[in-house]
Amino acid sequence: MAGKSKAEQRAGVHDEALQRFNRAESAVRDVRLQCLEARRFYSVPGAQWDGAWGEQFANKPRLEVNKAHLAVIRIINEYRNNRVEVSFTPKDGDEDETAEVCNGLYRADAEDSGAEDARDNAFEEAVGGGIGAWRLKNALEDDEDPEDERQRIVWEPIVDADTCVFWDPNAKRQDKRDAKFCFVLTQMTRDAYIDEYGDDPASWPKGITSDVFDWAPLDSVYVAEYYKVTDKKQKIYCYVDLTGQEREYSEQDLEDEEGLLDELKATGHKLKGPPKIRRVRKVHKYIMSGGSILEDCGFIAGKYIPIIITYGKRWYVDGIERCMGHVQLCMDAQRLKNMQLSKLAEISARPSVDKPVVSPAQMAGHAGMWAQDNIEEYPYLLLNTEVDANGNPMQAPLQYTRAPQVPPAMAALLQLTEDDLRDLLGNQQAGEEMQPNTSGKVVELIQNRLDMQSFIYMSNFKKAIRYEGMVYLSMANEIYVEPKRRMKTLATDGAVSSVVLNDDAYDEERGMYEKNDISKARYDVYADVGPTSSSKRASTVRALTGLMAITGAADPQTTQLLASAVLLNIEGDGLQDIRDYKRAQLVRQGVLKPTEEEKKQMADEQANAKPDPQEEFLLAEAGKAQAIAVKAQADTGKALADTEKIKADTAATLAAIPRENAAAAIEAARTLNDIATPNEPNATGA
Repeated sequence: MAGKSKAEQRAGVHDEALQRFNRAESAVRDVRLQCLEARRFYSVPGAQWDGAWGEQFANKPRLEVNKAHLAVIRIINEYRNNRVEVSFTPKDGDEDETAEVCNGLYRADAEDSGAEDARDNAFEEAVGGGIGAWRLKNALEDDEDPEDERQRIVWEPIVDADTCVFWDPNAKRQDKRDAKFCFVLTQMTRDAYIDEYGDDPASWPKGITSDVFDWAPLDSVYVAEYYKVTDKKQKIYCYVDLTGQEREYSEQDLEDEEGLLDELKATGHKLKGPPKIRRVRKVHKYIMSGGSILEDCGFIAGKYIPIIITYGKRWYVDGIERCMGHVQLCMDAQRLKNMQLSKLAEISARPSVDKPVVSPAQMAGHAGMWAQDNIEEYPYLLLNTEVDANGNPMQAPLQYTRAPQVPPAMAALLQLTEDDLRDLLGNQQAGEEMQPNTSGKVVELIQNRLDMQSFIYMSNFKKAIRYEGMVYLSMANEIYVEPKRRMKTLATDGAVSSVVLNDDAYDEERGMYEKNDISKARYDVYADVGPTSSSKRASTVRALTGLMAITGAADPQTTQLLASAVLLNIEGDGLQDIRDYKRAQLVRQGVLKPTEEEKKQMADEQANAKPDPQEEFLLAEAGKAQAIAVKAQADTGKALADTEKIKADTAATLAAIPRENAAAAIEAARTLNDIATPNEPNATGA
């Protein structure tokens, strides 16, 4: 587009978007219409009689016994009780403190922005119709403070994904990470559109709509979000500061941020080696109406399109992506069931007794009696006698109407239809009508059988959640870059704490470095299906209580630890203070690993703790005993030294005695020694 004006460039982008949208929508139009019909079928009252099928039963009873709805709700409840969780793991498998920080930030952002609502809506649309979606975006942390430019990642639902979300037809991966573009349509009222954008609305074309309107449609228009992936090579420059810390800047960073290069030079940064060539993937976002580009949002955070897609069931046939939920296959059986029940109700509403057929002359004067018979229960009824042309009495009544009867084929078809619905939707009756005395093994087998009906939906949703984690981490790399920014984190058990990002720290191996640097976080993302926090705690309490019964009095220390773990996991009002006290106690005992805040708190308590009088007395007594022991050791050393001196003096004395008198002196000493110790042998051995 070199040489073209900005207006011409924007017009070219708009034309390109329209062409891409037409290709993407036309490829899946029939499939998406079926998804929309299925969602209406199970969720909108009366929708099971939509279209030509219902027109055949005009002015007749049209009952609905919506078994499809109950089956969908059971799968949704199964998901809500076993949600999918994301974890970030270092690529080398070693423990990494920053990975735990990312996990805590992810949980906190999801909790604060209502991620559950977005995911629940997508999962329900995927189970009911076949496809659901939600988006991630960056938003101001405090939009009421004009000076606060810090941002956080938020979740937003996308409703009617089967008619509003369209992908690059060349993308074959289920999570669409290989897509080059994506469209998301948003419905707005005409007044809201004018307030937001100010011009005369021209709606984005939307070809997938329902032909049935439950009420007067809104005067609405559609606006399209257009995400376009750009993949190009870019130079990366590495600068080293005075402390030896390295930081990389792309060529685009140096161009966009005015004065950045001068600032690096002024602060002593040195360029390290030649620039590296790296492939950079970015996502450009536009907001468009049917006539023009309303807003050019520029490059957004992250390298992935932040639209998360999930499917009920998905496959490719004839090169076309097809998807289906839990309802499509049972729609014909459900319609047949409704038709049979409606016909049966119509038959049942007709009189159940045979009615006589008589002439008006026979009924003259007795009509009131016949009309009140079902109330008064007369013992007999009267009719006038009527004669034929020959004067002979006519038979009264002439004939009887027959009471309606249920055709044998309908009774058989009702049973077959019920069996078909049970096979298609899953036999929920076995799980909902289990007797209290049913064995645990039987209950487990029944539950596993029911879980098989929902396993494919949970498995596909897990793939979507894993891609959500990838999108989140990619966005966090570019959003959470402020130095010394304090942010809230959330643990798996719901405990709230905080962390400081990009904080100065020192390590003997690395020296000075930035702690909790999210911009450099590169982790593998895993998703796992598990019970909710509440369900996990209840299960943990049951398991711990069972272990306490086993240990009992045989191991009181273990029993006490198990009881403490029960207090930490049990739920109820007014227990939080007890849980906090018990956790602090276990941390001080070394049973639980302390958090950073708990480490700091214990260090402060130890530094400011007042000396215990009893402890001081014991320390003094210990010092006194140690002094006495040292003195005794010194006295012993002195005695040994004196003994050695005596021996030396004796040796000197003996040395001074003349040689001829030495033998006599030695003999005298031996004699004295024998007297002192008579039981010991002398030198001669006698």
